[in-house]
Amino acid sequence: MTSIAMIEAAAERLKGHARKTPLLSSPFLDEIAGRRLLVKAECLQHTGSFKFRGGWSAVSALSEEERKRGVIAYSSGNHAQGVAAAAKAHEAPAVIVMPADAPQLKIRNTRDLGAEVVLYDRAGGESREAVGALHAEARGLTLIKPYDEPLVIAGQGTCGLEIAEQAEAEGVSTADVLVNCGGGGLSSGIALALEARAPGLSVRPVEPEGFDDVTRSLASGEVQQNPSLSGSICDAILTPQPGDITFPILNRLCGPGIVITEDEALQAMALAFLRLKIVLEPGGAASLAAALFHAGQIEGGAVIAVATGGNVDAELFREALSRYA
Repeated sequence: MTSIAMIEAAAERLKGHARKTPLLSSPFLDEIAGRRLLVKAECLQHTGSFKFRGGWSAVSALSEEERKRGVIAYSSGNHAQGVAAAAKAHEAPAVIVMPADAPQLKIRNTRDLGAEVVLYDRAGGESREAVGALHAEARGLTLIKPYDEPLVIAGQGTCGLEIAEQAEAEGVSTADVLVNCGGGGLSSGIALALEARAPGLSVRPVEPEGFDDVTRSLASGEVQQNPSLSGSICDAILTPQPGDITFPILNRLCGPGIVITEDEALQAMALAFLRLKIVLEPGGAASLAAALFHAGQIEGGAVIAVATGGNVDAELFREALSRYA
């Protein structure tokens, strides 16, 4: 099980490799949110996503023999790039199982980072876990799961250590921390870090409509599944259900989830570009959308939104700007 000690150890391994991403603000966004709003720009992390943290944490902890054999991961794109970049830096072969309907930018980036990409039919119900297990066993590869893996959670928790430090510097001791949530690796990692370093900051998972398994699971106290595995522009945070490892952490430490619409995500993308000069993908903008358009579900005088990824296809980004800029 991931602990604060594991998160601190991951932070040491990441030192000099991961970026310390900024906490951004805009008076224009404060006005829309109706409170002080700070945005943790993880879209500026290496590979355009916080997933680099978890990928590096896991790969850097492998033995030399394990790295020589190589690693395998499954992902719609951000974990894929994080693991591929970490594997390349450690001179380890990487195989990444990706859905055929993932954004082409993410597939291309993963290949450009030196990984072998294996596509599977997510829309048709093919199991990425089964595809990954088949390749891992046949080739002796070490599987690095996207969220239900203690070392990955520890790496994502380093983002929480930075939030605790940066919030203190900003004079913020109590706030809801809104985190885009798929399987819960980032949300649970940040929650563990904040429990130890900034207990006045409380994680609130954010999900898109139709894929709110974590929100429903937290409300019921039992793991709930999504009826579909695809069909949202927020592809980065679509998972079947919360993880076996992540859900107990989320259930213990997180506040109620918040559900946003695709239109709200697109509008948040446009506002992030106009007011903060950062590029977000829809799933990466969900937390900002929650902060801006669901103020009634947020308590306290300040809110921190973790903007998790900026790997967006140009066509979709143009759509967001054309509709809301």
